[in-house]
Amino acid sequence: MNLLLRNATYIDWKTLDFSNKNIIVRPDDDNIQLIPLDDDGFVYPDTEVIDCTGKLVTKSFAVGHHHAYSALARGMGSPKISPRNFHEILQYVWWNLDKKLDAELIEVSALVTAMDCARNGSTFVIDHHASPFAVSGSLGIIARAFEKVGVTHLLCYETSDRDGKVIAGEGLEETETWLKDHQALVGLHASFTVSDETLERAVDLMYKYNSGIHIHVAEDNIDQEQSLSEHGKRVVERLSDAGVLSSAKSILVHCLHLDDMERDLIRKSPAWVAENCESNLNNKVGYFNGAGLGDNIMLGTDGMHSDMLQSLRAAFFAGQQHDNISYVSAYRRFRNVHRYLNENGFRGDGDNNLVILDYDSPTPVTKENFIGHLLFGISSRHITDVISAGRLIVRERQIATVDEDVILKESGKLAVRLWDKISHH
Repeated sequence: MNLLLRNATYIDWKTLDFSNKNIIVRPDDDNIQLIPLDDDGFVYPDTEVIDCTGKLVTKSFAVGHHHAYSALARGMGSPKISPRNFHEILQYVWWNLDKKLDAELIEVSALVTAMDCARNGSTFVIDHHASPFAVSGSLGIIARAFEKVGVTHLLCYETSDRDGKVIAGEGLEETETWLKDHQALVGLHASFTVSDETLERAVDLMYKYNSGIHIHVAEDNIDQEQSLSEHGKRVVERLSDAGVLSSAKSILVHCLHLDDMERDLIRKSPAWVAENCESNLNNKVGYFNGAGLGDNIMLGTDGMHSDMLQSLRAAFFAGQQHDNISYVSAYRRFRNVHRYLNENGFRGDGDNNLVILDYDSPTPVTKENFIGHLLFGISSRHITDVISAGRLIVRERQIATVDEDVILKESGKLAVRLWDKISHH
């Protein structure tokens, strides 16, 4: 089914040029057709018409780093032992949760994440998954759930030595199985939980399948302390020596506790950085600063939520004190994920991914001030419809592809089961 967005105010996401047009969107064509408004005599066969009078239409959003596996943590009780630092937050919360995941919990977590992303205008998700006691087949479960909702994906399994060599091996196996037939990345948790052997095997897979490494980098000082004591070098230096930074598909997540040498290594490499401001604030690990890292910086949510407009605002506001960030550079980081996907040949993020905004602004919205409206006015509540790969997945603020009520009812029951498993640990 083709779509005709009638009388839309179309905003080109690259130039921010405004034009009043009818827009034809097709599922089988990455490009869209902008038709003059007076071209009303044309009959569009097999086409659903959406009246966009008074509405803004622009490219949909994408998440540069997500953790769908954490979806059922919302509202979860505090751990029995109160974490005193970042390492203990991982041990008592996230590593406790991921060990309890099974196929059913992975699926519902992916479904609710995809629905959340869709409703918030994101049609493409780069996800980083962990389920150490349910590794095999986990990426396929997530992919099918995302596709059911209509969200495109770039997945990886978070391989780590924290649960022993056997499970680390399973992570690499699942990675290779998935990479054989799908666009994907090679996932690693973080330098301080990855042995030299696992790192080497992961990089071998990266080269073999022309992929990239997706890894948390210097989120906390523990990463640097362990790298220096165990390997005699700083984290980015270790990753660079191993070949991680040689791929333009590699994503280095967080990048908070870096020295100038490490920033230089990243800037001179084709690798990307994913900033996750709110997660850093929540974990009290520090503030992101893009100084010396170059232009390959994009934004993620780190599983905190699925609202990229919220991530944009957080990066901008926190950046006022801790980063050199402007309206233009904030918007560039927000949109850089599309450049990452396009330059690396990943499919599913074409121009036929759109978001329709019913934005009741009390002031004029123009090319010159649109970023200001994004930062201080437009929010996910203004999203009425979302088109993913030419297909309508949110229609008049309702998920159009799956029965959201049924899934949320099920996720509520499964969340209680998960919390119960965690509390009896």
